[in-house]
Amino acid sequence: MKRNSVFLAALLGLMLLTAVPAKKFIIIGSGGYSGTYYPVSVGIAKIINTNLDDIHANAISTGGSLYNIVAIQTGHIQLAIAQNDTCYYAFNGTVIEKIKGKPTNLIRGIASLYKEPIHIIARSGSDINSIADLRGHRVYVGDVGSGTELNTKLILRTYGLTFNDLGAVVHGKVGAAVQQLLNGEIDALFFSAAVGSSALVQAAEKGNTFFLSLDQEHLNKLERAYPFYSQLTIPAGSYPKQQNAFTTVAVSALLIASADLAEEDVYRIAKLLFVDKIEEFKAIKPVLAASFSLEKGLEGMSIPIHKGAARLYHELKITIPDKVKPVD
Repeated sequence: MKRNSVFLAALLGLMLLTAVPAKKFIIIGSGGYSGTYYPVSVGIAKIINTNLDDIHANAISTGGSLYNIVAIQTGHIQLAIAQNDTCYYAFNGTVIEKIKGKPTNLIRGIASLYKEPIHIIARSGSDINSIADLRGHRVYVGDVGSGTELNTKLILRTYGLTFNDLGAVVHGKVGAAVQQLLNGEIDALFFSAAVGSSALVQAAEKGNTFFLSLDQEHLNKLERAYPFYSQLTIPAGSYPKQQNAFTTVAVSALLIASADLAEEDVYRIAKLLFVDKIEEFKAIKPVLAASFSLEKGLEGMSIPIHKGAARLYHELKITIPDKVKPVD
């Protein structure tokens, strides 16, 4: 009898184990702590973990767009936020030196989240009045492998400059770069981020700084050469002590996934974020509340979308442009 009881207990335990689905673990790649990608990714992870019992998501701080794309390609992360221009070049293996001829063909789009203007901030008294004046100065160009670094290279190139023309090329996290700017250790910084990013607010509020505008001639050149750039004017008052509007180019921040992530899981995550918990999603950051709607979720999409995302768009009768339809 005792032997039968032990057997039945073991059998019951096995049945309970097989009845509970194993949790799937998803890592979400973001950016630096002082940018917008990180808090948005943390917010996404929180919504997933609160509502999907069989998926656990963890948001991590990373080097940004290109880092996230490569990490998806190598299987180290499954979801991420990345700039649409960087996604396009990486998917096709063009423009970006690190991956030229080596397409990162596992990245798939889910939705376009918001616009990211490329901010260029200079220190007053540094004799910088235009992008051309950056020659010989100490400039933060973005973290290694970030979308900001790529944007900086392309903007400088349009003005006939390279990193070699700068007095010092500074990489690292943007939060540290802001401190260097405030301390007079660098003269200018580039940062591609949503308006109101905490690092930019700090630079504007605490320092004797100003935002540089791109002139119309070079704005036009950038748009012709790099089709994912669009002109955007940031009104005066968007930042502390910002007395003048400035004009720059902007890209779009995309939520992307690995093609290896199951269609059902991507569908459930997308539906959860963009339909069932849309108000909670928009409440993560003001830029989402101001900018995001799933009806515009394919504006700026630069890579094929995931089958799971396509399923949601079809359900909601949102037309998917041919150029970003699923490829597998």
